[in-house]
Order: sequence, then C-alpha cells, then structure tokens
Amino acid sequence: MNNLIEIKGVRHAYTTADGPLPVLDGLEIAVPEGGFVAVVGPSGCGKSTLTRLVAGLMMPDVGEVWLHGERVKGPRSTVGMAFQNPVLLEWRTILQNVMLPLEIVPTKLSRKEQKERARYLLALVGLEGFEDKRPSELSGGMRQRASLCRSLVHKPEVLILDEPFGALDAFTREDLWQTMHKVKEAEPFTGVLITHDLRESIFLADQVVVLSGRPARTQYVLDVPNTGPRDLEHLYTPEAAEMLAVLRHQIEVAQGRAPVEEGVA
Repeated sequence: MNNLIEIKGVRHAYTTADGPLPVLDGLEIAVPEGGFVAVVGPSGCGKSTLTRLVAGLMMPDVGEVWLHGERVKGPRSTVGMAFQNPVLLEWRTILQNVMLPLEIVPTKLSRKEQKERARYLLALVGLEGFEDKRPSELSGGMRQRASLCRSLVHKPEVLILDEPFGALDAFTREDLWQTMHKVKEAEPFTGVLITHDLRESIFLADQVVVLSGRPARTQYVLDVPNTGPRDLEHLYTPEAAEMLAVLRHQIEVAQGRAPVEEGVA
C-alpha cells in the first residue's frame, strides 16, 4: 500500500528570546492511503507543530513532508482540519458555516450542489434539522460535529484532527468516536489524529505513534489490530487493556518517568 503522507527526517525549532527551542528532532512518520494514525506524546512535545507541517502552514527547518508523492511547500487545499475549538462564525447559520471552505477552495459544484453536500454531511453526523441554527444555539458536541462537517465538505484527501474532542465531556466524546467511524466509512480519507486520550487513539486509529519528549522523535509505533467496525465494548477487552498498558508505559518513558526497555525504539 502506498503512503499518502510521509514525514522524513523532520527537524524544527522555534525562535525565542532565549534562543532556538527545538521541538522536533529527526521525526519519521508514514501514513498509508486510507490509513488513520493517532499521534500521542507528552504535552509540549510538538504534536500540533506536526499538524501545521502536514497542512503546509509552516515549513520544517530540516527534512521533508510529502503528500501523495509531492513535497509540501505551502498550504494544501486537499487537507481538511478540525480543532479542539470549533471556531464557528456566529453570524452564519450552521449550514453556511459548513459551506465556508467551498467559498475558499476552488470547486466545480453549483450552489445547489454545495448546499446538498453540506446537508448530507450534517445528516450523516446527526445534525439534520439544525441547518438554520446559529452556533450559540448548539451544544459543544453539536458544534464539534458541525466543525467536522466543515472540514470534510470539500472532500479532502487528508483530514487532520488536532484534539477535536478534548474539551467535551466523556459521554459526548465517546458518542463522537462512534460517529467518526461512521463518517470514515461514508467519506473515506487519510487521517492524522492528535490526542492525549489513549483510549481515543486505539478506538479510532489503525496505528498509534508515540512521540518522545521535546525535541520529539518517533519513539514507538503500535499497530492496532484490524477488528472491523468498533463499538465501545472493544475498549474493555483484554487486547485493549494490553495496548493501553503498552502506551501508558511509553508515555512514562517519554516523560522520563520510566526507563527505556532494551530493544524498544
């Protein structure tokens, strides 16, 4: 299977008053076409920097980022992004918010087709009937569903999710995890998820990449067995418990609270 995303030997540092602050150090990540990779690691290790590099919003100091065989040299219209804060515009209806990328990204869709596309996505995530509401009239979970629709409306090849469910309560978060499986089945994409929630990572992703402490490198990669469509019961199986234990240990290693085991990258 071909890799749609390739991050090759990426190093990056931010300029501060005290000098350069290295955040990434020789990072290597590959995501196959149609794959879904979750990236976890200690706070401040450069996870959000990684998303900006993939989206072409910034360039690495050293190394390369490739999408579909092309080196990323600037913002890409084939990338959709969803963040922890939905940032919906209050003066626009939910339908108008979802359609916003189609006003920016070139599209062959007519205005009628754009509305049909947006309505289809809203129905897919359970927001049918809320098209004419304003963001303030929706709950946090509903706003995040609308944000997800907005990130997908232009049919991106790559969807970047930067802790989109982190500010939600546990029940809403788990409901949205299940919605994500439904969305990915209906709207195939190659996904990169940034999260601090290890349960979220093994529930949504095919592979979990653990970053080391800053400056981050690829410390460990966990393949999540293909168990087909997942429901919340999968999180309570012995296999899930074992994966979570491995990931927790790797996070402790990244935080310097546990020794690196021999033979473990």
